[in-house]
Formats: sequence, structure tokens, C-alpha cells
Amino acid sequence: RRSGQYTMNHDHSKKIPDGALFDRSGSQDSLDELSMDDYWKELENIHETRGNNHEERVALVVKEPDEGELEEEWLKEAGLSNLFGESSGDSLESMVFLSTLTRTQKAAVEKRVETVTQTMRKKNKQHQIPDVRDIFRLQNDSKGKVCDGSEPSTVTRSENKDDTYDGTKGPKFSLGTDEQKSFLEDMPSSDTDINLEISFAEQAANLKDSSVGKMYKGGGGDTLLPNFRLPKDKTGTTKIGDLAPQDMKKVYSLALIELTALYDILGTEFKQQKAVKIKTKDSGLFGVPLSLLLEQDQKRVPGTKIPLIFQKLIAQIEETTLETEGLLRIPGVATRVKGLCQELEAKFYEGTFNWESVKQHDAASLLKLFIRELPQPLLTVEYLKAFQDVQNLPTRKQQLQALNLLVILLPEANRDTLKVLLEFLQRVIDHRDKNKMTLKNVAMVMAPNLFTFHGFGSKTIEQSEFVMAAGTANVMRFMIQYQKLLWTIPKFLVNQVRKQNTESQKKEKKDKAMKKLLKKMAYDREKHEKQEKTPNDTDVPQGVIRVQAPHLSKVSMAIQLTEELKAGDIVARFLSQKSGNVQTLKKEEVFLYEIGGNIGERCLDDDTYMKDLYQLNPNAEWVIKPKQS
Repeated sequence: RRSGQYTMNHDHSKKIPDGALFDRSGSQDSLDELSMDDYWKELENIHETRGNNHEERVALVVKEPDEGELEEEWLKEAGLSNLFGESSGDSLESMVFLSTLTRTQKAAVEKRVETVTQTMRKKNKQHQIPDVRDIFRLQNDSKGKVCDGSEPSTVTRSENKDDTYDGTKGPKFSLGTDEQKSFLEDMPSSDTDINLEISFAEQAANLKDSSVGKMYKGGGGDTLLPNFRLPKDKTGTTKIGDLAPQDMKKVYSLALIELTALYDILGTEFKQQKAVKIKTKDSGLFGVPLSLLLEQDQKRVPGTKIPLIFQKLIAQIEETTLETEGLLRIPGVATRVKGLCQELEAKFYEGTFNWESVKQHDAASLLKLFIRELPQPLLTVEYLKAFQDVQNLPTRKQQLQALNLLVILLPEANRDTLKVLLEFLQRVIDHRDKNKMTLKNVAMVMAPNLFTFHGFGSKTIEQSEFVMAAGTANVMRFMIQYQKLLWTIPKFLVNQVRKQNTESQKKEKKDKAMKKLLKKMAYDREKHEKQEKTPNDTDVPQGVIRVQAPHLSKVSMAIQLTEELKAGDIVARFLSQKSGNVQTLKKEEVFLYEIGGNIGERCLDDDTYMKDLYQLNPNAEWVIKPKQS
């Protein structure tokens, strides 16, 4: 077998502790010992460079949280801190938020509120401590439901039966609750289709309840990784970066609750780690926090989202050729790499560094060094453990779903840098016939650089490395193989955001209506009625939308909706109307946006069927514009 042959001549005198032969069970049976070899070899190289490089490094301390502290932190992260503490009265916004949750998401919130409540009672804090059931009851009452004293879960079950706005005609959002159970079972979706319409945790709960639950577990080499795909969504696929910041914030809170609910259902503990602040370098290239590095880079190149040194190292490796055998696996010369590192620190920003002299394997070693030297891991202290724990989830599909939510939870700088790294790794793999670096080999070599983090007190990492090795390499393979799927925002989360926005608007409308009513009394009624008729001066006929394009020569057009009309067709129609005086924008530079109604702003993919989307958000405005960087 090709992938193993070239490692045979290398020195295998590894310092592997006794009993470290890894257990070939579960997801690990997909990785034979030969390819694990690359992992240990990489680890050895890492220890060597660490040995002669950074004795002075301060280990990052991970704080052991007190009882209830994690849950309190979790509720804050999920935007629900006003369910407890001094501000627990002011939770109208939280009520709107809670009303849009699925059954499993609610259960996850209940569980954490319960723990915080008990801890507060123990500590006897003088706060108003809500009973967790009251929170969900209150919220059902506020929707005009009768509170019958039954268990919260049964209340919440019935509560989601009508997911329309208010019983009037309007878009219906499916959030993956009870009424979809039978729908889920009847769906002819194949094992490789990723269903983004129904909450992942709900899918897991339904699988658990049915006999279908005995799904295949891990296993298999490169060729055997399932060819997962996203069935086409007529209302368009939403990618990370397509939504406005205020909606993305809501997606973040929902993704955190959803991931927790998924881990709860699958019996895996989800704990966010907390790092104690340590003193880090405040300038330079290696060992500088990502956010700080970007700050200093943005002064030089405004709008840059990936550290310049990171971009340059990748470009340097690619410049030679990606066909070099053993690329990323064969290390550079340690002393030379150390020298380059110091020279880069001194000359990179001045532009006086001589890149010509850098050998390809040295550049690859510098790239990996950069990732390892980040004061906090690229996958973050908070979520590194959750990324590792993905390997413990029962099915491959669930592992993929968890990774999808974890990518959404990463801070923007980490996520953008990870994306560029994964895309580069895929390009290396595309040349595997020449460079002999298959998906498996690349995952083996990169896993120790992303997952064995110097901060987590080296003792524990050393011992658990051998247990973790194959598992993290598998997670690494997943991230490379399915990177396109991982940057998608599941539709059920976008629908929950739409529902939240609609509920908030309804509450605002009520308040406004009240104020208006008081004003109205002072007005002459007839006059007021006349005014009422004026706002719709540009009445658009049924089935027609008005599209604005302020950046193009044709700035506005009424478009008749048909079953087959897609977003890309509308953009093309505008671009074909050229006139001499406006700068010409290319097709790939402008996009159709859905703005307002039940979403802040969403960039549409070209294959979005407009009639379907219009039915989902009839009050939106439609604008063609360049994508914000």
C-alpha cells in the first residue's frame, strides 16, 4: 500500500512509553500502525524543537471551575444570564429567545439553570432565584397558553405545535420538534445526506428512540469516509459570513445550546475550558495572540483577516511546488528553523527578509511552529476539548454535525485562519500521487500541531497523548475532508433566528401601536385614515418583487417571481443592462441580499429559488451589492 511504503526507511526508534500501543477499537481501527508512525515522528520533532527553543515558555493554566461556575458561564455565553442573578426580572428578551427553542435545546437550558439555582441556594446568595419550571411556564403563559401545572417538558412539547407567528397566515418555520418525528422517520434521506432542516439534537433523540439508532460507527481508510452531502435547499444555503453581525450573534447562542443538547443526548460531557490569563508577547510574529497579530497586521494591510506571516508561509511553500515528496511530514533542520524564526521576527515587517533562501521543508516547519506557538490554541482553550471529544460521538454523521457547530462557535479570527489552513492542506492532498501525502498522512502530521497544546500542563497531555492520538487524527481528517460542509449555517438555526426576529418585532409593534393609539386620539380620525393610505405609493403587484442595485447602472427593477427563478438569474439580468458611465462589476463581485423582514441581512447563494424564499420572508427588501469583506 502506497501510503505506508515511504515511511519504512525512516528511523523508528521512538520514545514511546510502555503500554502506549494504541487500542485498535472504535473509530481508531481506521488508522493502521504504519500511518500512526507519522504521528509519533511528528510528536518527536515537536519535542525536539521545543527542547532547544522555548525553555522559558509559561504554560497556560486551565482553571478548575467551582461548582455551578461552568453552568453560569455557559448561560452567559448563551445570552441567558438574565435568567438568574440581580437582573433576573428583566428577561423579556430571554422569553422571546426561549420560545424559539426546540425541546432538546430547552432541556439543555433547564439542566444548566437547575444547577446554577441549586448552587445559588447553597451559597444562599440574596438574589431572586427562579424555579427553572417557572421560567418555561412563564414563557408559555406569555404566549397565551394555559399553564396546567404539568412538567415543563410536556408544556414545551405542546408549545411548539404551531410554529407560525400568531395563528394568522404567515411563513412557517420548522425547528425540528415533535410533529416532525414521523416526518423524520418517513424521510427517504440516505445515510450520507446531512439534514440541516431539523435540529441535530432532535435527530439524535429520534434516532435513539427508534431502532434506526444502530448506525455504523467509525472505521475505514481514506476511501471509506462517507461522501456526505447537503441536499439542495430551495431557500438557499447560508454560509458563515452571509449573515449580518446581529443575526450571527443569535446563531452563536443557538449553536452553543444546540451543541450542548447534542452532547447531552449522546451522553458525552460538554465542558468549556477556561484559561487563566497569562502574560503573552505584545508584538512580533511567533507566540503572539491571534487577535493582537491581526490588529498589528491591519495597520499595514487594512481589512486583512488572516495573519500576514501565515499567508506568506503558505505562499512560500506553494511557490516551490506541492509535489515534493513528504511535504509537511519531513521536518526542516531544527537549528536552521530556529535561526529563520529569529530573523523573521527582526525583518519580516521591514520587508528586508530574504525569502529566496528559505527551503520548502523549513517553511513547512515554520508554519507548524506558528500554529503551535500561539499562546492559546487555534481551536481555542474553550473548545479544544470539545473538538477532541468529537471522536467519542456514536456515528460519523453526529461527529460531522458537532464539528459544524464547533466551527460556528470559534471566534472569527480563529475560524478564518483555520479555513485558510484546511484549504491549503486540501491542496497538498490534491497532489498525493506525487508527494505521497494522502488525507490520512496529512491528518497524522497536523493533528499533533493542532491538538497537543503545550498549555494544558504537560503531564496530563503526555499521558493522554497516546489515547488521543488516533482519535484526534480522525477529527483532523474530518475537518479536512468535510471543510466545505463545516462552514454552512444549518437551516434550522437560521429559521430560529427568523422566528426570534419576528417575535421581537411583534412585541415592538404592540408597544408602538399603544403609543400610536394615544396619539391617534388627539388626531382627527379622517385625516389619519387618509394618511394611512399613502405609505404604499409604490404598490408592487402580487408575485412581483422590487430589486434595488445602487452600485449598478440599472438601479432598480421589478421582477416577476416564477417557480424556477433563482438569485443568480436576477443578478445576471441586472449585469446585462450595462451603461458606459458606471464602473463594471463582475458577476463574482456582487450578490443579491435579503434584507429585513425576519432576518437582519443575508447574502444569497446563486441557486436560491426566489419564490420559495419570498414565501419564507415576504417583508424583506431585495438589494444587489458587493459582499462586505
